[in-house]
Amino acid sequence: MASCFEVSASVSDEQTESAASQKREERLRKFRELHILNEARKLNHKEVVEEDKRLKLPTNWEAKKARLEWELMTDEKKKECAAKGEDYDRVKLLEISAEDAERWERKKKKKNPDPGFSGYAEAQLRQYQRLTKQIKPDMDGYERQREQCGEDFHPTSNSLIHGTHVPSKEGIDRMVEDVEKQIEKRAKYSRRRAYNDDADIDYINERNAKFNKKAERFYGKYTAEIKQNLERGTAV
Repeated sequence: MASCFEVSASVSDEQTESAASQKREERLRKFRELHILNEARKLNHKEVVEEDKRLKLPTNWEAKKARLEWELMTDEKKKECAAKGEDYDRVKLLEISAEDAERWERKKKKKNPDPGFSGYAEAQLRQYQRLTKQIKPDMDGYERQREQCGEDFHPTSNSLIHGTHVPSKEGIDRMVEDVEKQIEKRAKYSRRRAYNDDADIDYINERNAKFNKKAERFYGKYTAEIKQNLERGTAV
């Protein structure tokens, strides 16, 4: 039989081992918590850096990035089609779903290519943009003119080039054709209605005349009898 001393020593060893095990588990738990906190700190720092980068980018950076990616993908697709001897436009149409085609068609119908007349300045700007889009630069003629003019091609205050430029026949023909097109297009516009001297004057200025026309258009059929009674002097 074991003595009391041996039993107490065994119990003491078990308690010591249990306390060491608890301390080890406590250290491991703290180590895991510290590891988790460190990882969270790194992730937060990374998010802060990424957010700072995003804030420094232009406001339309995401749209530009998407546009560039789409252009790169389109170029790659065109190269693949060219290598296979296929038509890119035909392949693109085959890949479009019926829902996308219907959605794009609705968008086209909503867009109004001609917003109409809103002012002379806006109309002049639209005409300028339309004419500049039609311009196709003649680089060969540009180089020939540059060789002919020499240093006078970029004139200074001492250059005398007035009257030396003679337009080509092709340029004159293009100008005449464009002017004739403008005249033909202008002739199709509706002209302003002429002033009628015999019409009744029921307004005090042009703005009041427009208001009276609108009122007549919407409420004329309801007020016709009252107006006739006022004109005859039989109104109650």
